[in-house]
Amino acid sequence: MPTYCEYAPGRPFHERYHDEVYGFPTRDESALLERLVMEINQAGLSWELILKRQAGMHAAYDGFDVDTVADYGEDDVARLLADARIIRNKLKVRAAIHNAGVIRGFRETHGGFAGWLDAHDDGRDKASWVTLFKTTFKFTGGEITGEFLMSVGRIPGAHHEGCPVFARIAALR
Repeated sequence: MPTYCEYAPGRPFHERYHDEVYGFPTRDESALLERLVMEINQAGLSWELILKRQAGMHAAYDGFDVDTVADYGEDDVARLLADARIIRNKLKVRAAIHNAGVIRGFRETHGGFAGWLDAHDDGRDKASWVTLFKTTFKFTGGEITGEFLMSVGRIPGAHHEGCPVFARIAALR
C-alpha cells in the first residue's frame, strides 16, 4: 500500500492537500477547527470525498469562524442537515458546533486552541492525546485525533523523510 506521499501526486484534490496543507503547522483558530471538522467528517468515509466537499463545508460553516459556529442554533443544524455540500450527519454536525464552543472556551483558559494544544504538547504519546481529546471534544477517537494532530504538525507521520514536503515543513520549525 503506497504512502500518502506516493499516492497524492497526480490526484488533484489529494495533491494540493498533501503539498500545501497536510502536516503544516498552523495556529489559526479557524484552520484548526476546519481540520478537526474535516477529520470528524471523514469517519466512515473516504478522504477524497471530504476533500471534494471541503469548499462546500467551508462555505456552509461560515468559513469555520469559531464564534459563528459555536453560536449555531437548531435552525442552523436544520440548514446544515439540508445542505448537500457537506456530510449530512446529525452527530457530526452537532459535534462541530459543540467543539467550536469548546475551542472558544480555550481563549479564556489558554489564549485559544493553539495555546491549549501547546499546553498539552509535552511529549505525550498518541494514546494520551486520544484520551485528552475524547474527554474534551465530541466525536474524537483514535484515528480522528491522530490524523488531526498529524494534519496540523503536532505529531510526526504526515510525510516520509524522502518527500520534498517533509523538508519544507522541517524548515518551518
